[in-house]
Amino acid sequence: MAGSKSVVLAALVANGAIAILKFFGFLLTGSAAMLSETYHSISDTGNQVFLLIGIRFSGREADRQHPFGYGKAQFFYSFLVSVFLFGIAGWESLKHGYSELTAAGGHGGEAAGGAVEFLFISFTPPTWLDPLWVNYSVLLGAFAFETWALYKARAEMRRQMKRNDWSSYREAFRKTSDVTTLTALTEDTIALAGIVIALTGLFLEQMTGNAVYDQISAVLIGIMLMGFALALAWENKRLILGESLPADVGRELRAAVADHEHVTDIVDFRTVYFGPNEVVVSADLIFTDGLETAEIDDAITAIEDSLKAINGDIRKVYIEPETA
Repeated sequence: MAGSKSVVLAALVANGAIAILKFFGFLLTGSAAMLSETYHSISDTGNQVFLLIGIRFSGREADRQHPFGYGKAQFFYSFLVSVFLFGIAGWESLKHGYSELTAAGGHGGEAAGGAVEFLFISFTPPTWLDPLWVNYSVLLGAFAFETWALYKARAEMRRQMKRNDWSSYREAFRKTSDVTTLTALTEDTIALAGIVIALTGLFLEQMTGNAVYDQISAVLIGIMLMGFALALAWENKRLILGESLPADVGRELRAAVADHEHVTDIVDFRTVYFGPNEVVVSADLIFTDGLETAEIDDAITAIEDSLKAINGDIRKVYIEPETA
């Protein structure tokens, strides 16, 4: 939890500063890609606020209405991030880029530098200002901030990969229950990709004098954001609906139960995530005939301890003795 919170705070500081830089860059240049990147960074900043709310809410103690605690709050708020904030930022970026592209008749326009309109604001940049170099400076500064935030998120994810013996980021993406770190890592990664796309569009615009490359960059950034929004929403959906541990881990736990000397059969065995790194296990077991109540209690305690030793995310184990 502490690791996730530090990752989110680092991203919040970085994205807030970047959003301000990009917006002023847009006002000074009128770049479509820069406005798309502004939407992107505003979205990312809002994302971190939602994630912090999820972390705080999930830390509440279990009560009568929520006997397993509030851990799933992080899944819910991460889902909101992916759908509303990522999706809205992606749509706005795509819409603005497409609008600029079609307004130019599909052939692009002159390089940025005229009067800029945003909502009800009209702003004319100083004539001595080179718009493209303003954008270059802003994006390179944003790249430095995002690299720092990505370093923090990557370090936390690497720690989890080592702890769970995951071999790749792809495996971690599919198996992790820490959606807060997953969301921050994904945000920072696509933020860097968006900056590279924007820089490429600006460079091509500078080389050709045609703003169509800047506008295409805005469209590509929007498509990328919306695509990752769908991927993150899917990953959060599986946990909100109550996903079990990965199949290989489940088999290992089940085998440990079956190997216990007093267990003759497993009637039912289930696992479910009730929060990031919080798993509940339930099992209906048939024990050896003739065991006394105290012996059954000892066997249940031994099974619980062995399961928790195998997987440190297991918080509760419920075992129900069954008759043969």
